[in-house]
Amino acid sequence: MYKLYYYPRNASWVPHIFLEEMGVDYELVLVDRKSKAQKSAEYMRLNPAGRIPTLVHKDVVVFESAAICLYLCEQNPQAGLIPDVTDPLRAKFYQWLFYLNASLQPELMLYFYPAEHTTVLNCTAAIAEAQESRITEMFSLLNAELEGKTFLVGDYMTVCDYYLFMLSHWASDFKKPPLSFPSLGPYLCQLAKRQAMINVCEAEGTSLAMYDSAVQKT
Repeated sequence: MYKLYYYPRNASWVPHIFLEEMGVDYELVLVDRKSKAQKSAEYMRLNPAGRIPTLVHKDVVVFESAAICLYLCEQNPQAGLIPDVTDPLRAKFYQWLFYLNASLQPELMLYFYPAEHTTVLNCTAAIAEAQESRITEMFSLLNAELEGKTFLVGDYMTVCDYYLFMLSHWASDFKKPPLSFPSLGPYLCQLAKRQAMINVCEAEGTSLAMYDSAVQKT
């Protein structure tokens, strides 16, 4: 049994969807960010970084979303959600997973929390504006990669796809949202139809209506 410490639409979203996609038994434990429960002494004994998510499996405790997903892939190879270690696509899998986790996600964090990255007063709006431009360029790169493709890596679902969905959803209020890109938009709409995605979004209270609307406009 896996135990996932989560908060809706937080970075725990990807491992939550991934657990559902794999069809394994798991338990959810809500960590209430509103009351800063992730900074409580009890939670920080599990995750000294004081961040969400954390996965507990038997005697193993893992934090960081990408690390959790890689652990789940390796524990459940029968799910077929990661290229085999002998497959050349394994390198592309790592490339895109770490691009999403280590390049795109930090840029989004700077966009959403600019005040945490400066000591200069009255400049947060300018930081957010600059970040939106940088992030839109990154989505343009991903859009180009997805041209003519159903999935980001190979011809089957991997954690990279759900990771990209999460980050794209976070950017849905941009002037040029991910749904507006010619390849990225339809790709996101197809991911939104997967049963695991629907189940998790219902459980977390997240609406997928924007993806239905985007399909109707095309």
